[in-house]
Amino acid sequence: MVFSVLWTIVVVQRVMELAYAKRNERWMRERGAIEYGQSHYKWIVFIHVGFFVVLLMEWFVGVGALHPFWPALTGIFLILQGMRIGVLVSLGRFWNTKILVIPGEKLVSKGLYRGRLRHPNYLIVSMELFLFPLIFQAYFTAILFTVINTLFLLFVRIPVEEEALGVTGSPSVLKE
Repeated sequence: MVFSVLWTIVVVQRVMELAYAKRNERWMRERGAIEYGQSHYKWIVFIHVGFFVVLLMEWFVGVGALHPFWPALTGIFLILQGMRIGVLVSLGRFWNTKILVIPGEKLVSKGLYRGRLRHPNYLIVSMELFLFPLIFQAYFTAILFTVINTLFLLFVRIPVEEEALGVTGSPSVLKE
């Protein structure tokens, strides 16, 4: 029961975020946004959809069971959700799942983006991909997708995003 409720809530949340991102994308493109990393975007979608599918499969195979410390793990996960919302609020209309840059636009440097951490959203997502499966003792999903996501971020996504930053001339963080 707990798995079904939490899994459904998180999936619905992600679908709502995609709708928000699409609306933001339209707004940004109307202002001349340039997209970077189109060739790897499908892999981001694949990784995140795959995460939910594999987690669901691991649960149904019977590997998953509530962790003895699941209330504490769920509490930490909820804190991460608050931080995720903080990212969306900080970036506002500039938040997106794609790498979009409006030439000449100043980058956001408020909220979670005012500190030294250049990509707080990526850190939060990485922590979620590890922590959420742990709530259900889905260790295979936790390890597999943490490794895949981390390697993808380090070797594909962040370098493309950093290169896109050169377009704006700012050493700050690109809207994620």
